Amino acid sequence: MGPRILSKVSEKSGIRYSLRALPIGGFVSMVGEDEASDAPGAFCRKPVWQRLIITASGAAMNLLLGVLLMSIMVGGSEALPTTTILRFADGASTEASGLRVGDRIHEINGVRVHIANDMVYEIMTECTAPTDVTVIRGGEKLIIRDVSFPTFSYEGRLYGTADFKVYSDAKTPLNLLKHAFWQSVGAVHQIWDSLLSLATGQYTIDDMSGPVGITEAIGEAAAEGKTDLLYLCAIITLNLGLVNLLPLPALDGGRIIFQLVELVRRKPVPPEIEGYVHFVGLVLLMLLMAVITYKDVVRLIK
Repeated sequence: MGPRILSKVSEKSGIRYSLRALPIGGFVSMVGEDEASDAPGAFCRKPVWQRLIITASGAAMNLLLGVLLMSIMVGGSEALPTTTILRFADGASTEASGLRVGDRIHEINGVRVHIANDMVYEIMTECTAPTDVTVIRGGEKLIIRDVSFPTFSYEGRLYGTADFKVYSDAKTPLNLLKHAFWQSVGAVHQIWDSLLSLATGQYTIDDMSGPVGITEAIGEAAAEGKTDLLYLCAIITLNLGLVNLLPLPALDGGRIIFQLVELVRRKPVPPEIEGYVHFVGLVLLMLLMAVITYKDVVRLIK
């Protein structure tokens, strides 16, 4: 984004392609998107259902790319860990609470888990106190009440942790597809939980990162190995897609809301009103990004 460094106009299509100064995102600007136009192919002259598809397509591609990256990561991983208990650590509190070797953990505190990634996340976030765990044992579904998990503290927050190892699935095409799918679903679930926690005040602006913080995290992940780097890139990409669909001004989700209103009213909201709303939203987003980037730089210097 920002001022153009290089640009070229296609002789065939008339489209201008630009490389710009700020590496914080990209955009497609269409004729008739933010202004009236009589051009035959103008965005504003398209039926509302077509504009809905066009507006949602950017976020949809982010989500699809995230799933693709997650699939590549899963395909290159050494194991496909499940939720079936293989063995316990010595003196495991979960074993003392009633879990057994061979139990397949089905739900934690009423939340369904499909692969180890789901299970670990739910244990971390929900199991800081005795928690009900549903298992499949001998083909039957059992609820083990008040299972006690070990806990640890990180940056002032308490998390639960597992004190057992689990079996892994064979790396068949079907299992790879299953794990890639549930890894992606789990990542979206975690992102949504984070957004809700931010909205309810459990997380603050200090817990957010902008381009500087993300670049630092990518560097750290790259040093750990390709798997960590792919996972982080998949999370960032899925996060971009999900956040862009939020019904907030200046985001694609905000534009979709106006298009849905038009679909119901059978006439568009006056362009000047919509433009003002998106302008205010963009200014607020830029201010938020400036504050977060400043905090990232200060944290990096320290």
